[in-house]
Amino acid sequence: MEEVKTYKYVNNLWDEQKAKSLGEDEIALLLYRSNILGADLRITNYGGGNTSCKVNMVDPLTGEDVEVMWIKGSGGDIGTLKKSGLAALYLERLHNLERVYKGIQQEDEMVELFNHCIFDLASKAPSIDTPLHAFLPFKHIDHLHPDAAIAIAAAKDGKEITQQLFEGTIGWVDWQRPGFDLGLQLRACLEENPGIRGIMLGSHGLFTWGDTAYACYVNSLDVIERCAAYLEQNYGKKGPVFGGQKNDSLDQAGRESQAVKLMPVLRGFCSSERHMIGHFTDDVRVLEFINSNDLERLAPLGTSCPDHFLRTKIQPLVLNLDRSENLDDSAALTAKLEPLFTAYRAMYTAYYEQCKHADSPAIRDQNPVIVLYPGVGLFSFAKDKQTARVAAEFYMNAINVMKGAEAISAYTALPRQEAFDIEYWLLEEAKLQRMPKPKALSGKIAFVTGSGGGIGKAIARKMVQEGAVIVLTDVNTERLAGCELEFVSEFGRDSVISVAMDVKDEQQILQALQRTLLAFGGIDIVVNNAGLSISKSIEEHSQADWDLLFDVLVKGQFLVTQATVPILKQQGVGGDIINIVSKNALVSGPNNAGYGSAKGAQLHLSRLCAAELGPFKIRVNVVNPDAVISDSNIWAGGWAEGRAKAYGIRVEELPAYYAKRTLLNEVILPEDIANACFSFVGGLLSKSTGNVLNVDGGVAMAFVR
Repeated sequence: MEEVKTYKYVNNLWDEQKAKSLGEDEIALLLYRSNILGADLRITNYGGGNTSCKVNMVDPLTGEDVEVMWIKGSGGDIGTLKKSGLAALYLERLHNLERVYKGIQQEDEMVELFNHCIFDLASKAPSIDTPLHAFLPFKHIDHLHPDAAIAIAAAKDGKEITQQLFEGTIGWVDWQRPGFDLGLQLRACLEENPGIRGIMLGSHGLFTWGDTAYACYVNSLDVIERCAAYLEQNYGKKGPVFGGQKNDSLDQAGRESQAVKLMPVLRGFCSSERHMIGHFTDDVRVLEFINSNDLERLAPLGTSCPDHFLRTKIQPLVLNLDRSENLDDSAALTAKLEPLFTAYRAMYTAYYEQCKHADSPAIRDQNPVIVLYPGVGLFSFAKDKQTARVAAEFYMNAINVMKGAEAISAYTALPRQEAFDIEYWLLEEAKLQRMPKPKALSGKIAFVTGSGGGIGKAIARKMVQEGAVIVLTDVNTERLAGCELEFVSEFGRDSVISVAMDVKDEQQILQALQRTLLAFGGIDIVVNNAGLSISKSIEEHSQADWDLLFDVLVKGQFLVTQATVPILKQQGVGGDIINIVSKNALVSGPNNAGYGSAKGAQLHLSRLCAAELGPFKIRVNVVNPDAVISDSNIWAGGWAEGRAKAYGIRVEELPAYYAKRTLLNEVILPEDIANACFSFVGGLLSKSTGNVLNVDGGVAMAFVR
């Protein structure tokens, strides 16, 4: 049994029993090693780094033993890597590519030739890092992006520090964009320094290796541990971290309050080209950096590691706002932020124009990804929540790198031309072009009331399926918790949050919206779906019944709309409000005085809001369901019995009764209402407001005209 090693700055997650259960399956051990490396963000970031192993396998064409390299494929993440995410290539064929390689000007062409080396045709497309592993002779190789190692790699004196710290056992290769030539340089470094245990790539990361998966893993941890310990020993020797503190942080409540006020305005600016989802963090590492004297010097330099840079853009936007100012006046806040965004876009355009090549792709979104607000925190904006969250994590990695590099020497970022050549690399552009087309609601944030079950849950599911992130709200906390667990399992943690909320309670609504803004940055779609029903004759109706119906249905719709409209206005990108009303808003029937009246009020309130909010590109539309029985709370509490009594039938006969009275003779399901809601927000009806869409199977009495 291998000796269990313990570390201070990284986690040793190797489980000998788990490893033994994998036997001598080197590919399984590669996946195991990769996953536990990726589980520690101090070792490598999401999607960053690469791992490989070389194994002998039987060639299906010749029946002979051949050496095959299994390596993380293009676009993968080692922390979640599965066999389907590996590329498998004939090692000899990869080596033979050297015969046709004509120099660094041919780098992009070489990537196409990797396809001629594929061993397993079902494996993932090879990544640009493939030759970096192929030309090193070791069975197992890790290429990682640990903050502690990159801090040394990005230091002005990084090469000398590496030599001294590791006493010549770690080689050094200057910064170069990944590709075939860099693979040859790694091999040359090894040949010039036989016996080394790894190689530091300037500004980029770390290569380590071993003859077994475990030896490789431990070697990686050992090197990272020594780097981290060295940084720890040097913090403060040159002076205070980041030049000392310039600003104090607000307390947590103050930071969150400022973030809530800023988020929709920032999101509006960052969504000038396409809708973006936001993320906010006030992590202590972020606060240390943004409150420092060195912020103004270091922030414009940008990041050093290519992976950090690709996620966070050339540099962040720093908000030079007075934190004591009142941010409640959104118009004044917008006026203050506009010149900052104008200047950032001008900077980015100038960067593009100065660095572009004749064949460079067209300029991309000119808005920042990372926004820093001293004393408050970091905001990030991207196409979806996961990308926004990961961008913030990558910038924290960059902060760690800057902190370490400054402690031992001086931080050096990628030269702007090098950064541009990565950002607008034709291979990166090709990768972007291969990505699936965004879904109709990508970048959108939906807020659905009464979404713990029934119609609301179906609407929420449809929104997420079409690319939105969702805020589930319900007064029934048990149903809400179950719905959230289901959605997280189906769509992932980044797609959903839930907030217990009573639509009759203004304070609960405001608290739910604060949670929404901190989680996602704004709102695009509001669905007023929360409801209940009471079926009694006019004589049996009590004032309490009447008040409850109007409080939940009418007042609830009013309060939620009133609270969300300012957010929609602050973003300045329009939005949708959909009110789930009822056929009963248009049709008179027995035992329905309170419910029908409340639904009529909901319908007219919708018309009034459509008329008022149209100038702000906020569309207000109505969906009128009827007889949606499946999983609906509306049929609890005596409503079904009341309706059955009114029609002179038994409760179990209601579904068939409702279907037969429709022109289409159809049972209406929650999914039908969800599809109707999507028709309003999916893009095809973007010029439609004040409309009523009946989803009732065809009830002639409910025709609007």
